Amino acid sequence: MTNATETIAGSAQLTRAKGPIDTQSALKFITCGSVDDGKSTLIGRLLVDTRAVLQDHLAGVQRQGETDLALLTDGLSAEREQGITIDVAYRYFSTENRKFIIGDAPGHEQYTRNMVTAASSADAAVVLVDATKLDWANAGLDLLPQTRRHSLLLKLLRVPSIIFAVNKLDAVADAALAFAHIRSALLAFAESAGLSVTATVPVSALKGWNVVDAATQANWCGYGGPTLLEILEQLPVTAADTDLPLAFPVQWVEKFSSSSDTSQGRRVFWGRVAAGGVQAGDTVRVFPSGQSATVAQVLDHVRQPGSVAAGHSAGIVLDREVDVSRGDWLLAEEASGANQLTPSRELLGTVAWLDDEALVAGRVYWALHGHRWVKAKVKRIVHRLDINTLAEENASQLEPNAIGHIELALQEPIAALPFARSRILGSLILVDTATHKTSGALLLH
Repeated sequence: MTNATETIAGSAQLTRAKGPIDTQSALKFITCGSVDDGKSTLIGRLLVDTRAVLQDHLAGVQRQGETDLALLTDGLSAEREQGITIDVAYRYFSTENRKFIIGDAPGHEQYTRNMVTAASSADAAVVLVDATKLDWANAGLDLLPQTRRHSLLLKLLRVPSIIFAVNKLDAVADAALAFAHIRSALLAFAESAGLSVTATVPVSALKGWNVVDAATQANWCGYGGPTLLEILEQLPVTAADTDLPLAFPVQWVEKFSSSSDTSQGRRVFWGRVAAGGVQAGDTVRVFPSGQSATVAQVLDHVRQPGSVAAGHSAGIVLDREVDVSRGDWLLAEEASGANQLTPSRELLGTVAWLDDEALVAGRVYWALHGHRWVKAKVKRIVHRLDINTLAEENASQLEPNAIGHIELALQEPIAALPFARSRILGSLILVDTATHKTSGALLLH
Protein backbone atom coordinates (compact mmCIF):
# COMPACT_ATOMS: atom_id res chain seq x y z
CA MET A 1 0.00 0.00 0.00
CA THR A 2 1.18 3.52 -0.78
CA ASN A 3 0.36 6.86 0.72
CA ALA A 4 -1.38 9.64 -1.16
CA THR A 5 1.80 11.40 -2.17
CA GLU A 6 3.30 8.27 -3.68
CA THR A 7 0.04 7.43 -5.44
CA ILE A 8 -0.35 10.76 -7.18
CA ALA A 9 3.36 11.03 -7.90
CA GLY A 10 3.16 7.63 -9.54
CA SER A 11 0.37 8.72 -11.88
CA ALA A 12 2.90 9.67 -14.56
CA GLN A 13 4.18 6.10 -14.59
CA LEU A 14 0.60 4.82 -14.82
CA THR A 15 0.00 7.13 -17.76
CA ARG A 16 3.01 5.76 -19.62
CA ALA A 17 2.03 2.19 -18.90
CA LYS A 18 -1.68 2.32 -19.73
CA GLY A 19 -2.06 5.38 -21.93
CA PRO A 20 -3.21 8.85 -20.93
CA ILE A 21 -5.72 9.14 -18.10
CA ASP A 22 -8.88 11.07 -18.98
CA THR A 23 -9.09 13.91 -16.47
CA GLN A 24 -11.21 16.16 -18.72
CA SER A 25 -14.48 14.25 -18.34
CA ALA A 26 -16.65 14.93 -15.30
CA LEU A 27 -15.75 12.70 -12.35
CA LYS A 28 -18.70 11.08 -10.58
CA PHE A 29 -17.82 10.21 -6.99
CA ILE A 30 -19.66 9.44 -3.77
CA THR A 31 -18.95 10.02 -0.10
CA CYS A 32 -19.72 7.16 2.27
CA GLY A 33 -18.80 5.80 5.68
CA SER A 34 -20.38 5.59 9.10
CA VAL A 35 -23.13 7.76 10.57
CA ASP A 36 -22.05 11.32 11.48
CA ASP A 37 -18.57 10.94 10.04
CA GLY A 38 -19.06 14.27 8.28
CA LYS A 39 -19.98 13.23 4.74
CA SER A 40 -22.55 15.97 4.13
CA THR A 41 -20.29 18.54 5.78
CA LEU A 42 -17.41 17.53 3.52
CA ILE A 43 -19.54 18.00 0.41
CA GLY A 44 -20.75 21.33 1.73
CA ARG A 45 -17.13 22.37 2.24
CA LEU A 46 -16.25 21.37 -1.33
CA LEU A 47 -19.19 23.38 -2.68
CA VAL A 48 -18.48 26.47 -0.60
CA ASP A 49 -14.71 26.60 -1.08
CA THR A 50 -15.01 26.09 -4.84
CA ARG A 51 -17.64 28.89 -4.92
CA ALA A 52 -20.36 26.60 -6.23
CA VAL A 53 -23.01 27.91 -3.80
CA LEU A 54 -25.00 31.08 -4.35
CA GLN A 55 -25.11 33.60 -1.52
CA ASP A 56 -28.87 33.27 -1.00
CA HIS A 57 -28.54 29.47 -0.77
CA LEU A 58 -25.70 29.88 1.71
CA ALA A 59 -27.79 32.26 3.79
CA GLY A 60 -30.56 29.68 3.91
CA VAL A 61 -28.39 27.19 5.83
CA GLN A 62 -27.39 29.57 8.62
CA ARG A 63 -28.07 28.21 12.10
CA GLN A 64 -27.50 30.50 15.11
CA GLY A 65 -25.14 32.67 13.12
CA GLU A 66 -23.06 29.77 11.80
CA THR A 67 -23.21 27.97 8.45
CA ASP A 68 -24.40 24.36 8.70
CA LEU A 69 -22.63 22.90 5.68
CA ALA A 70 -24.48 19.57 5.93
CA LEU A 71 -27.78 21.28 5.05
CA LEU A 72 -26.46 22.04 1.57
CA THR A 73 -27.04 18.38 0.70
CA ASP A 74 -29.56 17.16 3.29
CA GLY A 75 -32.63 18.54 1.55
CA LEU A 76 -35.41 16.24 2.77
CA SER A 77 -37.42 17.48 5.75
CA ALA A 78 -36.83 14.16 7.55
CA GLU A 79 -33.08 14.57 7.03
CA ARG A 80 -33.10 18.06 8.52
CA GLU A 81 -35.26 16.99 11.45
CA GLN A 82 -33.10 13.99 12.35
CA GLY A 83 -29.74 15.36 11.28
CA ILE A 84 -29.00 12.32 9.09
CA THR A 85 -28.73 11.55 5.39
CA ILE A 86 -31.48 9.22 4.13
CA ASP A 87 -31.49 9.44 0.35
CA VAL A 88 -28.65 10.03 -2.09
CA ALA A 89 -28.28 13.72 -2.91
CA TYR A 90 -26.38 14.72 -6.04
CA ARG A 91 -24.57 18.02 -6.31
CA TYR A 92 -22.45 19.54 -9.05
CA PHE A 93 -19.39 21.77 -8.99
CA SER A 94 -16.36 22.52 -11.08
CA THR A 95 -12.84 23.88 -10.81
CA GLU A 96 -10.54 25.31 -13.42
CA ASN A 97 -9.30 21.78 -14.07
CA ARG A 98 -12.42 19.61 -13.94
CA LYS A 99 -16.16 19.11 -13.45
CA PHE A 100 -17.55 16.92 -10.67
CA ILE A 101 -20.78 15.13 -9.79
CA ILE A 102 -21.02 14.23 -6.08
CA GLY A 103 -23.35 11.71 -4.52
CA ASP A 104 -23.86 12.02 -0.76
CA ALA A 105 -24.63 8.44 0.33
CA PRO A 106 -26.33 7.72 3.69
CA GLY A 107 -24.29 6.13 6.46
CA HIS A 108 -27.05 4.27 8.31
CA GLU A 109 -27.13 0.51 7.79
CA GLN A 110 -30.88 0.88 7.25
CA TYR A 111 -30.15 2.76 4.01
CA THR A 112 -27.40 0.49 2.67
CA ARG A 113 -29.46 -0.02 -0.50
CA ASN A 114 -29.25 3.72 -1.25
CA MET A 115 -25.48 3.62 -0.87
CA VAL A 116 -25.28 0.62 -3.23
CA THR A 117 -27.38 2.46 -5.82
CA ALA A 118 -25.06 5.47 -5.74
CA ALA A 119 -21.85 3.41 -5.83
CA SER A 120 -22.92 1.24 -8.77
CA SER A 121 -22.24 4.04 -11.26
CA ALA A 122 -19.46 5.94 -9.45
CA ASP A 123 -15.94 6.51 -10.77
CA ALA A 124 -14.56 7.00 -7.27
CA ALA A 125 -15.53 6.95 -3.60
CA VAL A 126 -14.37 8.96 -0.60
CA VAL A 127 -14.78 6.89 2.58
CA LEU A 128 -14.87 9.21 5.58
CA VAL A 129 -13.50 8.05 8.92
CA ASP A 130 -14.30 10.04 12.06
CA ALA A 131 -11.15 10.18 14.18
CA THR A 132 -13.09 11.16 17.30
CA LYS A 133 -15.06 7.87 17.30
CA LEU A 134 -11.94 5.71 17.34
CA ASP A 135 -9.42 4.82 20.02
CA TRP A 136 -6.90 6.85 18.06
CA ALA A 137 -4.17 6.67 20.74
CA ASN A 138 -4.10 2.87 20.33
CA ALA A 139 -1.93 1.61 17.48
CA GLY A 140 -4.12 -1.50 17.23
CA LEU A 141 -7.44 0.34 17.06
CA ASP A 142 -10.60 -1.19 15.56
CA LEU A 143 -12.44 0.49 12.70
CA LEU A 144 -16.18 1.14 12.84
CA PRO A 145 -18.34 -1.62 11.29
CA GLN A 146 -19.92 0.73 8.73
CA THR A 147 -16.49 1.88 7.54
CA ARG A 148 -15.59 -1.74 6.85
CA ARG A 149 -19.02 -2.47 5.38
CA HIS A 150 -19.01 0.39 2.89
CA SER A 151 -15.42 -0.31 1.86
CA LEU A 152 -16.25 -3.95 1.11
CA LEU A 153 -19.34 -2.92 -0.85
CA LEU A 154 -17.19 -0.58 -2.95
CA LYS A 155 -14.96 -3.55 -3.75
CA LEU A 156 -17.99 -5.67 -4.64
CA LEU A 157 -19.31 -2.94 -6.95
CA ARG A 158 -15.92 -2.47 -8.67
CA VAL A 159 -15.57 1.24 -7.87
CA PRO A 160 -12.19 1.99 -9.50
CA SER A 161 -10.75 4.58 -7.10
CA ILE A 162 -11.17 4.54 -3.30
CA ILE A 163 -9.90 7.31 -1.03
CA PHE A 164 -9.90 7.15 2.77
CA ALA A 165 -10.39 10.62 4.28
CA VAL A 166 -9.68 10.75 8.02
CA ASN A 167 -11.95 13.53 9.28
CA LYS A 168 -12.33 15.67 12.45
CA LEU A 169 -8.61 15.58 13.22
CA ASP A 170 -8.98 19.17 14.42
CA ALA A 171 -10.91 17.79 17.40
CA VAL A 172 -8.28 15.38 18.78
CA ALA A 173 -5.39 16.18 21.08
CA ASP A 174 -2.63 14.76 18.87
CA ALA A 175 -3.68 14.92 15.21
CA ALA A 176 -0.42 13.50 13.85
CA LEU A 177 -0.53 10.44 16.13
CA ALA A 178 -4.22 9.90 15.43
CA PHE A 179 -3.73 10.04 11.66
CA ALA A 180 -0.75 7.69 11.81
CA HIS A 181 -2.62 5.05 13.82
CA ILE A 182 -5.87 5.34 11.84
CA ARG A 183 -4.04 5.23 8.53
CA SER A 184 -2.18 2.07 9.60
CA ALA A 185 -5.47 0.44 10.63
CA LEU A 186 -7.12 1.39 7.33
CA LEU A 187 -4.30 0.06 5.18
CA ALA A 188 -4.06 -3.15 7.23
CA PHE A 189 -7.80 -3.68 6.71
CA ALA A 190 -7.50 -2.89 3.01
CA GLU A 191 -4.67 -5.37 2.58
CA SER A 192 -6.57 -8.15 4.36
CA ALA A 193 -9.69 -7.43 2.27
CA GLY A 194 -7.84 -7.22 -1.04
CA LEU A 195 -8.93 -3.61 -1.41
CA SER A 196 -6.94 -1.27 -3.64
CA VAL A 197 -6.63 2.17 -2.01
CA THR A 198 -5.80 5.23 -4.09
CA ALA A 199 -4.97 7.56 -1.20
CA THR A 200 -5.36 8.14 2.54
CA VAL A 201 -5.61 11.81 3.44
CA PRO A 202 -6.21 13.76 6.68
CA VAL A 203 -8.96 16.41 6.54
CA SER A 204 -11.13 18.66 8.65
CA ALA A 205 -14.36 19.23 6.76
CA LEU A 206 -15.60 21.69 9.39
CA LYS A 207 -12.47 23.86 9.31
CA GLY A 208 -11.77 23.30 5.63
CA TRP A 209 -8.26 21.96 6.21
CA ASN A 210 -6.84 19.85 3.40
CA VAL A 211 -10.18 19.63 1.56
CA VAL A 212 -9.88 22.33 -1.10
CA ASP A 213 -7.11 24.38 0.48
CA ALA A 214 -4.10 23.05 2.36
CA ALA A 215 -4.15 23.16 6.15
CA THR A 216 -2.94 26.40 7.68
CA GLN A 217 -0.28 24.49 9.61
CA ALA A 218 2.55 23.27 7.39
CA ASN A 219 2.92 19.50 7.20
CA TRP A 220 -0.27 19.07 9.25
CA CYS A 221 -0.58 15.56 10.72
CA GLY A 222 2.81 14.77 9.23
CA TYR A 223 1.17 14.80 5.80
CA GLY A 224 2.78 16.69 2.95
CA GLY A 225 0.68 15.35 0.10
CA PRO A 226 -2.02 16.92 -2.07
CA THR A 227 -5.40 18.08 -0.80
CA LEU A 228 -8.48 15.95 -1.31
CA LEU A 229 -9.63 18.10 -4.23
CA GLU A 230 -6.22 17.88 -5.90
CA ILE A 231 -6.41 14.09 -5.67
CA LEU A 232 -9.93 14.05 -7.14
CA GLU A 233 -8.81 16.25 -10.02
CA GLN A 234 -6.29 13.59 -11.06
CA LEU A 235 -8.52 10.50 -10.88
CA PRO A 236 -9.58 8.70 -14.07
CA VAL A 237 -13.21 8.21 -15.01
CA THR A 238 -14.50 4.68 -15.53
CA ALA A 239 -13.45 3.70 -19.02
CA ALA A 240 -16.20 2.78 -21.47
CA ASP A 241 -16.19 -0.82 -22.71
CA THR A 242 -14.70 0.08 -26.08
CA ASP A 243 -12.58 -3.08 -26.19
CA LEU A 244 -15.66 -5.31 -26.37
CA PRO A 245 -17.69 -6.13 -29.51
CA LEU A 246 -20.66 -3.91 -30.31
CA ALA A 247 -23.67 -4.13 -28.02
CA PHE A 248 -26.38 -1.58 -28.70
CA PRO A 249 -29.71 -1.52 -26.78
CA VAL A 250 -32.45 0.02 -28.90
CA GLN A 251 -34.26 2.69 -26.90
CA TRP A 252 -36.33 4.39 -29.59
CA VAL A 253 -37.29 3.67 -33.19
CA GLU A 254 -37.66 6.71 -35.43
CA LYS A 255 -40.08 5.36 -37.99
CA PHE A 256 -40.27 8.29 -40.36
CA SER A 257 -37.17 10.41 -40.36
CA SER A 258 -37.56 14.10 -41.04
CA SER A 259 -34.04 14.18 -42.49
CA SER A 260 -34.18 11.74 -45.37
CA ASP A 261 -30.84 13.04 -46.57
CA THR A 262 -29.13 11.33 -43.62
CA SER A 263 -31.30 8.24 -43.10
CA GLN A 264 -32.14 7.47 -46.74
CA GLY A 265 -35.79 7.27 -45.68
CA ARG A 266 -35.19 4.17 -43.53
CA ARG A 267 -35.95 3.77 -39.85
CA VAL A 268 -33.34 5.03 -37.39
CA PHE A 269 -32.66 3.02 -34.22
CA TRP A 270 -31.59 5.29 -31.38
CA GLY A 271 -29.88 4.45 -28.12
CA ARG A 272 -26.59 4.61 -26.23
CA VAL A 273 -23.79 2.28 -27.31
CA ALA A 274 -23.22 -0.07 -24.35
CA ALA A 275 -20.02 -1.72 -25.60
CA GLY A 276 -17.63 -1.53 -28.53
CA GLY A 277 -18.31 0.88 -31.35
CA VAL A 278 -20.29 1.09 -34.57
CA GLN A 279 -19.60 2.45 -38.02
CA ALA A 280 -21.02 2.11 -41.51
CA GLY A 281 -20.27 -1.28 -43.07
CA ASP A 282 -20.42 -3.27 -39.81
CA THR A 283 -22.49 -6.45 -39.82
CA VAL A 284 -24.90 -6.69 -36.90
CA ARG A 285 -27.24 -9.34 -35.52
CA VAL A 286 -30.61 -8.40 -34.09
CA PHE A 287 -31.34 -9.96 -30.72
CA PRO A 288 -33.61 -11.81 -30.05
CA SER A 289 -34.83 -12.36 -33.65
CA GLY A 290 -31.38 -13.40 -34.91
CA GLN A 291 -31.68 -11.53 -38.22
CA SER A 292 -28.53 -10.03 -39.71
CA ALA A 293 -28.04 -6.76 -41.53
CA THR A 294 -25.32 -4.31 -42.48
CA VAL A 295 -25.03 -0.85 -40.96
CA ALA A 296 -25.69 1.64 -43.75
CA GLN A 297 -25.06 4.75 -41.66
CA VAL A 298 -24.39 5.87 -38.11
CA LEU A 299 -25.61 9.22 -36.78
CA ASP A 300 -24.26 10.88 -33.65
CA HIS A 301 -26.35 12.75 -31.06
CA VAL A 302 -26.65 15.79 -33.38
CA ARG A 303 -27.50 13.61 -36.40
CA GLN A 304 -24.10 13.96 -38.03
CA PRO A 305 -22.80 10.83 -39.81
CA GLY A 306 -19.70 9.07 -38.47
CA SER A 307 -18.60 6.33 -36.08
CA VAL A 308 -19.78 6.22 -32.44
CA ALA A 309 -18.03 4.48 -29.52
CA ALA A 310 -19.33 3.03 -26.24
CA GLY A 311 -20.78 5.54 -23.82
CA HIS A 312 -22.22 7.80 -26.52
CA SER A 313 -25.65 8.06 -28.11
CA ALA A 314 -26.13 6.97 -31.70
CA GLY A 315 -28.72 6.45 -34.38
CA ILE A 316 -28.17 3.37 -36.55
CA VAL A 317 -29.59 2.95 -40.05
CA LEU A 318 -29.54 -0.57 -41.51
CA ASP A 319 -29.19 -1.48 -45.17
CA ARG A 320 -32.51 -3.30 -45.21
CA GLU A 321 -35.77 -3.35 -43.30
CA VAL A 322 -35.72 -5.88 -40.45
CA ASP A 323 -37.98 -6.27 -37.44
CA VAL A 324 -36.41 -4.17 -34.68
CA SER A 325 -38.26 -2.54 -31.78
CA ARG A 326 -37.54 -0.94 -28.41
CA GLY A 327 -35.84 -3.45 -26.11
CA ASP A 328 -34.04 -5.31 -28.90
CA TRP A 329 -30.26 -5.34 -29.11
CA LEU A 330 -27.96 -4.89 -32.10
CA LEU A 331 -24.90 -7.08 -31.53
CA ALA A 332 -21.65 -7.54 -33.43
CA GLU A 333 -22.05 -10.48 -35.81
CA GLU A 334 -18.42 -11.58 -35.58
CA ALA A 335 -18.16 -11.68 -31.76
CA SER A 336 -16.73 -14.96 -30.51
CA GLY A 337 -14.98 -16.60 -27.57
CA ALA A 338 -15.08 -14.86 -24.19
CA ASN A 339 -16.50 -11.70 -25.82
CA GLN A 340 -19.51 -13.46 -27.27
CA LEU A 341 -22.85 -12.49 -25.77
CA THR A 342 -24.38 -15.93 -25.46
CA PRO A 343 -28.14 -15.73 -24.78
CA SER A 344 -29.12 -17.48 -21.57
CA ARG A 345 -32.25 -18.08 -19.50
CA GLU A 346 -30.34 -19.21 -16.40
CA LEU A 347 -28.53 -16.49 -14.48
CA LEU A 348 -26.37 -16.44 -11.34
CA GLY A 349 -25.58 -13.14 -9.73
CA THR A 350 -25.12 -11.00 -6.64
CA VAL A 351 -28.25 -9.07 -5.71
CA ALA A 352 -28.54 -5.99 -3.53
CA TRP A 353 -32.09 -6.26 -2.18
CA LEU A 354 -33.85 -2.89 -2.20
CA ASP A 355 -37.46 -3.83 -1.44
CA ASP A 356 -39.11 -3.58 1.97
CA GLU A 357 -40.52 -7.09 1.43
CA ALA A 358 -37.99 -9.91 1.81
CA LEU A 359 -36.81 -11.88 -1.24
CA VAL A 360 -37.81 -15.53 -1.18
CA ALA A 361 -37.37 -18.33 -3.69
CA GLY A 362 -40.27 -18.83 -6.08
CA ARG A 363 -41.20 -15.18 -6.49
CA VAL A 364 -41.54 -13.77 -10.01
CA TYR A 365 -40.31 -10.31 -10.97
CA TRP A 366 -39.80 -8.25 -14.06
CA ALA A 367 -36.11 -8.11 -15.04
CA LEU A 368 -34.85 -5.10 -17.00
CA HIS A 369 -31.66 -5.55 -19.03
CA GLY A 370 -30.88 -2.55 -21.19
CA HIS A 371 -34.40 -1.65 -22.37
CA ARG A 372 -35.59 -5.25 -22.56
CA TRP A 373 -38.16 -6.53 -20.06
CA VAL A 374 -38.48 -10.24 -19.30
CA LYS A 375 -40.17 -12.21 -16.53
CA ALA A 376 -37.72 -13.70 -14.01
CA LYS A 377 -38.36 -16.33 -11.35
CA VAL A 378 -36.09 -16.65 -8.32
CA LYS A 379 -35.00 -20.31 -8.42
CA ARG A 380 -33.06 -20.28 -5.19
CA ILE A 381 -31.08 -18.15 -2.79
CA VAL A 382 -27.55 -19.52 -2.88
CA HIS A 383 -25.99 -17.48 -0.06
CA ARG A 384 -26.39 -14.34 1.94
CA LEU A 385 -23.27 -12.16 2.20
CA ASP A 386 -22.21 -10.89 5.60
CA ILE A 387 -21.73 -7.27 4.56
CA ASN A 388 -19.16 -6.79 7.34
CA THR A 389 -16.83 -9.48 5.93
CA LEU A 390 -18.39 -10.62 2.60
CA ALA A 391 -18.41 -14.15 4.05
CA GLU A 392 -21.11 -16.43 2.59
CA GLU A 393 -23.92 -17.62 4.85
CA ASN A 394 -26.77 -20.03 4.19
CA ALA A 395 -30.11 -18.24 3.93
CA SER A 396 -33.72 -18.93 2.97
CA GLN A 397 -34.55 -15.28 2.28
CA LEU A 398 -32.93 -11.86 1.85
CA GLU A 399 -34.19 -9.05 4.02
CA PRO A 400 -34.24 -5.36 3.00
CA ASN A 401 -30.69 -4.01 2.49
CA ALA A 402 -29.27 -7.54 2.39
CA ILE A 403 -26.85 -8.73 -0.30
CA GLY A 404 -26.64 -12.28 -1.53
CA HIS A 405 -26.13 -14.70 -4.39
CA ILE A 406 -29.24 -15.90 -6.22
CA GLU A 407 -30.20 -17.98 -9.26
CA LEU A 408 -32.79 -16.69 -11.72
CA ALA A 409 -34.77 -18.48 -14.42
CA LEU A 410 -35.90 -16.12 -17.20
CA GLN A 411 -38.98 -16.53 -19.36
CA GLU A 412 -36.91 -15.39 -22.36
CA PRO A 413 -33.12 -15.33 -22.78
CA ILE A 414 -30.99 -12.21 -22.53
CA ALA A 415 -27.50 -11.60 -23.96
CA ALA A 416 -25.18 -10.52 -21.15
CA LEU A 417 -21.62 -10.64 -19.83
CA PRO A 418 -20.39 -10.95 -16.23
CA PHE A 419 -20.42 -7.67 -14.28
CA ALA A 420 -16.67 -8.07 -13.77
CA ARG A 421 -16.24 -7.59 -17.54
CA SER A 422 -18.91 -4.98 -18.21
CA ARG A 423 -20.88 -2.82 -15.77
CA ILE A 424 -23.68 -2.25 -18.26
CA LEU A 425 -24.00 -5.67 -19.88
CA GLY A 426 -23.54 -7.43 -16.55
CA SER A 427 -26.23 -5.66 -14.56
CA LEU A 428 -30.00 -5.65 -14.43
CA ILE A 429 -32.75 -4.63 -12.05
CA LEU A 430 -35.68 -6.58 -10.65
CA VAL A 431 -39.07 -4.87 -10.51
CA ASP A 432 -42.11 -5.98 -8.54
CA THR A 433 -44.81 -7.08 -11.00
CA ALA A 434 -47.64 -5.70 -8.85
CA THR A 435 -46.31 -2.46 -7.37
CA HIS A 436 -43.74 -1.69 -10.11
CA LYS A 437 -41.22 -0.76 -7.41
CA THR A 438 -37.56 -1.45 -8.06
CA SER A 439 -36.90 -4.46 -5.83
CA GLY A 440 -33.28 -5.44 -6.47
CA ALA A 441 -30.08 -4.68 -8.37
CA LEU A 442 -28.37 -7.76 -9.82
CA LEU A 443 -24.69 -8.07 -10.76
CA LEU A 444 -24.16 -11.09 -12.99
CA HIS A 445 -21.42 -13.66 -12.43
